[in-house]
Amino acid sequence: MDKIYEYWLCSMPDLGNKSITRLLKSFGSPRAVYEAKEDDFRLLLTERQAEIVKVSRNEFDLHKEYGNIKDKNIHFLTIEEKDYPGRLKLIPDAPYGVFVKGMLPEEEQISVAVIGARDCSEYGRYIAQELGRELAENKIQVISGLARGIDGISQDAALRAGGTSFGVLGCGVDICYPSQNRQIYEALLEQGGLLSIYPPGTKPQPYYFPPRNRIVSGLADAVVVIEARQKSGTLITVDMALEQGREVYAVPGRITDRLSDGCNKLINQGAGVLLSPKDFIAEIKMLLSEKQLFSHTLNELTKNVPHTSPLTAAAADIQDEADLLLTYLDFYPQSIEEIKSKLPQEYTYTQILSLLIQLSINGKAVQVSGGHFLKRQP
Repeated sequence: MDKIYEYWLCSMPDLGNKSITRLLKSFGSPRAVYEAKEDDFRLLLTERQAEIVKVSRNEFDLHKEYGNIKDKNIHFLTIEEKDYPGRLKLIPDAPYGVFVKGMLPEEEQISVAVIGARDCSEYGRYIAQELGRELAENKIQVISGLARGIDGISQDAALRAGGTSFGVLGCGVDICYPSQNRQIYEALLEQGGLLSIYPPGTKPQPYYFPPRNRIVSGLADAVVVIEARQKSGTLITVDMALEQGREVYAVPGRITDRLSDGCNKLINQGAGVLLSPKDFIAEIKMLLSEKQLFSHTLNELTKNVPHTSPLTAAAADIQDEADLLLTYLDFYPQSIEEIKSKLPQEYTYTQILSLLIQLSINGKAVQVSGGHFLKRQP
């Protein structure tokens, strides 16, 4: 029964994630929201939203509607469930519920989002095909929006190479949009899956796509942009990816090519440069490995220490060494390998990482782009 009420709460696409969160905080559960007095939920919603909830309570057949999605082999997951995508759970304003048709991305495998222009050039098409194929051959999952152009091309290439891909839709997962990507849509059900924050039957609307884009980046470890104009919706996804702590790469193009303006600007602002799929894959594997090691070491140092303590007990013992290491840092980022090359050979990778974490905790160093560190400006 709880699942049915959860589905009801997510069956109103215009309600919005923040409004759902507000209702749950106030009433405690989806069922309590459903059973609440109209005057009570009107205090928490806009007049339009309150009317949507009122109409839905009167017209929504809970058992029939939930039975319909089960019949269509559509899975509905809320953020409290263990099968809910782990990467998505950690993003700001994580969606309360997601609808899935097919499989979910594997948590242990690397995921890369490939996005870009719908009206791409032959150059963009070639790069998207090569990248999609290389990612598939390296067992890296391709995440995208199934859109016309770069998105669909990269996903199609990954699927043809025998890889896995996942499409995030700005409509219900039972609707193929755009219709010309029907073949990719069907292939995704066999070699990946389709996800949406919108309930089945929801028609695509322009204002559904920006929220969709944050799910694309949220499911990925890194985002690659292949062709984007300077004022492009693709760059909105990039902003969301950066907010979520994802690595961002861009494919450079000619300075006279308007389709490359967005990519070239991203590179100028510090995005990673994708010069070849093979080099990109090697680099992203290294960066993600460093991030995992960083997170693991940080957890080990801090797991038994109160949150109010500015220093961990372990870190206090190595404070002198950490301050010594600070003299080897500069105001431009250096990888751990570069820092290690300046130190005596007896310093191990893990020891250096522990010292860098200590400096970061103390506000003397800053971690940027995975395993790169710099000295904090005084």
